[in-house]
Amino acid sequence: MSWTAAILLAIGAFALAAFVLRAPRRGWEAIGAALLLGIAGYALQASPGVPAAPKAPRERVGGNADAWVEARSQVTKSGIPPSDRWVIIADALARNGQFASAAEILRGATSADPKNGEAWLAMANALVSHADGTLTPASLYAYRRAAAAAPEHPGPPYFLGLAMAQSGRLEEAGTLWRRLLEQTPPDAPWLADLQGKIEQLDAIVAAQRSGSPAR
Repeated sequence: MSWTAAILLAIGAFALAAFVLRAPRRGWEAIGAALLLGIAGYALQASPGVPAAPKAPRERVGGNADAWVEARSQVTKSGIPPSDRWVIIADALARNGQFASAAEILRGATSADPKNGEAWLAMANALVSHADGTLTPASLYAYRRAAAAAPEHPGPPYFLGLAMAQSGRLEEAGTLWRRLLEQTPPDAPWLADLQGKIEQLDAIVAAQRSGSPAR
């Protein structure tokens, strides 16, 4: 019965993503692969015949990606419109560490609508997470497309600066963030976070120049 339930759940999840949420057809393979991976993990690790025993929760895999998804929601404050159902699917994949699958879903979304800035931004973040926090040419291209699609959107410069900082391009990140700070309204919910990041970045850069460790 447990196997039947697992297979039916996987089929139902695929049908929901493909036909109800209308994920792009080119992303169906990625969704199917993610579901098959889940079934394979169940086959390797599940023990349906063993009585349940409560355990302390473990730290989630892909917590960094989960933080990036939440941060994008906080910075944009725009929500995801119904037409961006594939962004919702991609966010769910990214939260579970399936960055390549998320990027593939978003690639289909941006092919269908090249002006979808939210999808470009989500793709850029997924690509950065897939590269272990490194800014790659593909993610840089996605950030630039996101900025071109929505020039007034704070998300692209905010997250591009974050990716630059993680990749060691500190001064470039500082320049980008200071430019964003000049354009940020005083009541923006991300203002304090942005100011704090700039102060931390400036301290690190100053410490590197002086040869002393940053505090």
